[in-house]
Amino acid sequence: MFLRIPPQQGIMALRDLLDAARVISDEMSVLHDIFDFSNSTGHPLLLFDNIKESPGHRVMINLLTRPTLCKALSIAPEDFIDLLAWAMDNPSNPKVITEAKVLECTQKTPDLTVLPIPHHWREDRGRYMSASIIIAEYDGVRNMSFHRQYLRDPTHLVTRLVPRHLRTMTDHARSNGDEVNIAIINGADPVVLLAAAMSFDHNLDELTVASSLHQKIYGKTLNLVELPNGLQVPADCEYAMWGRITLDDDDEGPYVDITGTVDEVRQEPVIEIDGITHRKNPIFHALIPAEAEHKTLMGLPRAPTIKAAVNEVCECLDVYMTEGGGGWLSAVVKIKVNREGDGKRAIDAALSGHRSMKMVTIVDEDIDITDPVRVEWALMTRWQPDIDSIIISNQKGSSLDPSRSQDGTTAKIGIDATIPWGYDRAGFTSVQ
Repeated sequence: MFLRIPPQQGIMALRDLLDAARVISDEMSVLHDIFDFSNSTGHPLLLFDNIKESPGHRVMINLLTRPTLCKALSIAPEDFIDLLAWAMDNPSNPKVITEAKVLECTQKTPDLTVLPIPHHWREDRGRYMSASIIIAEYDGVRNMSFHRQYLRDPTHLVTRLVPRHLRTMTDHARSNGDEVNIAIINGADPVVLLAAAMSFDHNLDELTVASSLHQKIYGKTLNLVELPNGLQVPADCEYAMWGRITLDDDDEGPYVDITGTVDEVRQEPVIEIDGITHRKNPIFHALIPAEAEHKTLMGLPRAPTIKAAVNEVCECLDVYMTEGGGGWLSAVVKIKVNREGDGKRAIDAALSGHRSMKMVTIVDEDIDITDPVRVEWALMTRWQPDIDSIIISNQKGSSLDPSRSQDGTTAKIGIDATIPWGYDRAGFTSVQ
């Protein structure tokens, strides 16, 4: 696959997107005010520049939606998915530099409470960093990934480590009696955020994927800078913290997760923060859980693996992780039907390409997969439930699905809503 993506020289950091944001200068508290204002206005891209608890700090929310990203980077949605897939297959090393804007202001004594970390949903345990990324390194392996972090006190966080690479790394270190050195970044540029949201079947350094995305989109290699504990972070992020995943656990949750349901209280690892640095007049990225930005970060990086899997069996044109499925549990897949049975083959491949998915709907090339009305129209005019549905029982379920069985299993469904093979397509064409 060869992608011709014109470099977008104007966007190299989070703050380069400020012109598109609505600026709110009224004083706002991190305790629910930011969430309440965003909710009352339909969650547009917002920049709050007067935070009661954090003078000199600003807050940006509702940044990473699929339309906003594609518009900002001048990339069509279909090309964006292919670009992410290309970066996975073509990682490249970032460049390490010695000076960076993120090092402009270093706290003499680390204090997380002065950062504009929000308490969004009233059901949450308290103030959470939901868009901050953990960069960890242990035993020669580096990982960059999203894990929500509860603000326990000025120097400690409790992080929910989902069962992926960082959880495996942490469990391995703890079995040896070791802590894990980490950095936490906030306010990274969009392609770093997308790279951090990707998940792989093997240990692929997400920063090398981000570097390839930088080169392809911006025409420049990703720059990293080293923190006092030896961890390297993107030089243009807004905040960087360094510390350790300790050997201690503490209560984490409740927390409103991506499905809009409240996640339970668990014992999760405690992070101790040893230092905090940030840019001048920094911007804190305060993602609202269960809203569109959260779903984009979860779902968009999964689309390339689904598309690649479906392309193995038929021609896949696009993949959309639905908002109703939390950007994780459900997808609509657009294919070009070239032979009988392509729809059914696409179902099997899509479910294999994203094993946490519970439902997939396959549609023809004339359907706008981001429009639930058009997808339902395809269902009602092209789908026969008894012959065009595949239901599979006793499958491994996602921890995000509260309806899964106690043993963690679930049933999955695939729906073939493509035009039946052998029929005159004219009779299935919409004039709207």
